[in-house]
Amino acid sequence: HNLRKILIMKISIMSTRLAAAMMMWRSSTAFTGVVRKNSFAIRSNTVRRMAAMPHDEDKMPYYTLGVNLARQMGGQTNFKTLVDDDELEIVLDGFCASMRGTELVSGDEALQKYGPALNKIIQERSEGINDRIKKEGEDYISNFMECNEEAIRTDSGLVYYCMTEGTGKQPTVSDSVEVHYHGTLVDGTVFDSSVERGQTISFPLGQVIAGWQEGVALMKEGGKATLICPSDLAYGEAGSGTTIPPGATLKFEVELFEVK
Repeated sequence: HNLRKILIMKISIMSTRLAAAMMMWRSSTAFTGVVRKNSFAIRSNTVRRMAAMPHDEDKMPYYTLGVNLARQMGGQTNFKTLVDDDELEIVLDGFCASMRGTELVSGDEALQKYGPALNKIIQERSEGINDRIKKEGEDYISNFMECNEEAIRTDSGLVYYCMTEGTGKQPTVSDSVEVHYHGTLVDGTVFDSSVERGQTISFPLGQVIAGWQEGVALMKEGGKATLICPSDLAYGEAGSGTTIPPGATLKFEVELFEVK
């Protein structure tokens, strides 16, 4: 994939993207739906809770701008796989100095002199990232299967674990469904959750990722299940935006309300 080229481009122009980032505010949610009372039981270690705000209310919009800029750079999903915490502090030092106009060295001069070294670092560290992420996914699946004896793994590689057996209609890929879902990476990072938004979503089952098409079709109305989708049943080598890295295995906890 083009991770190295994308990161290099973003790093070299990030001091000019402030205005653009302010105009590119994007919702991190992929769907909206009908409001329904949240009845989905979620394990406590996967639920994000609202923490105390790091700044006063009138200052939080500026903090939020910083969060959005970080997401434009790749957030924790891609960028932090390439630099450690100490190196990230240096990155932030350069970013802040450039934004404030207090840099001790010309940005153009730095890029000309150290750009090749930066390219080399990114290339070396980005090689094999997909393989490592896929390996982490496989390890997660193996551990999940060992800890949940009733879980099944289908021929496609999907892991299906029934939490509550439904009693209603069973969908096919030609149906539309109404569901609640809670999606996480294997490290527990929540990338999307209708549960946290307090809204169910309705969509044609044939228009979502392969893991959902197969897994939800195994459910019945009123049922709840865990679906673990290897990358080839999810977003593959491309990933999705800044929230789902290339090669990522995804875990969903799904409650099926209605087949339409």
